Amino acid sequence: MGNEHGEWKIIGTTENSSDCIKSVDDLVEYINEIGFVPLFKNEIPGFSVEEHTIPDYWWSGDKERDPWEWREIIAANAEIAYGKFFRKKAGFISKNWFPHFANFRRDGYDFDSRYEDGLASHRSKRIMDLFETNEEMFSHIAKKQAGFGKGGEKNFDGVVTSLQMETYLIVTDFQQKKNKAGKPYGWAAAIYTTPENQWGYDFVTEEYRKSPEESREKIVSYLKERYPMATEKQIGRIVG
Repeated sequence: MGNEHGEWKIIGTTENSSDCIKSVDDLVEYINEIGFVPLFKNEIPGFSVEEHTIPDYWWSGDKERDPWEWREIIAANAEIAYGKFFRKKAGFISKNWFPHFANFRRDGYDFDSRYEDGLASHRSKRIMDLFETNEEMFSHIAKKQAGFGKGGEKNFDGVVTSLQMETYLIVTDFQQKKNKAGKPYGWAAAIYTTPENQWGYDFVTEEYRKSPEESREKIVSYLKERYPMATEKQIGRIVG
């Protein structure tokens, strides 16, 4: 997004453009073709969902045309991971590419091993421990059960973002909260799971046999080939 006169503005394309993404099915096809892509415009020109969609449809609430609505639909797609994967901002990673990101971003560590080696915080562990007995959890429930909030641990959103960046958590769905009468209300809230719950441990960790640097180089080389105008610095900031 661009900032114009103090207001954020979607930098998109036109409906007649050959690269215009017009439906959620188009977007699923695009993600699987590209392999991984941020939701919003970033340093690499053309490397975002935003730049290939129609600005006027964003936040319209129209599930047929609104990319913000599409992200909720795609989060529930078992072949694509959605989460804050790119500079702590939202994006998509296809199932085929996810093991490469997991190997690189985790530096070859399962979460428990990372924690035991002092590389993960106790706040991260409070959250990850919840998924040992729960396949998925609403964000607000995880926050409460992990002891965050008034009088407890701080910065739940920041910790969850870091766990997504490290590929230990992904968003598997969005649903409205329910009141005591069981009726839904408010904005749809994120539901988190682990990629291992979604795809199985063996699949997610299949690239562990390679060094994390090999996985990073595969990602970087692919971006260089696909976006030749991008600089090393730009790619490095997006990849990590």
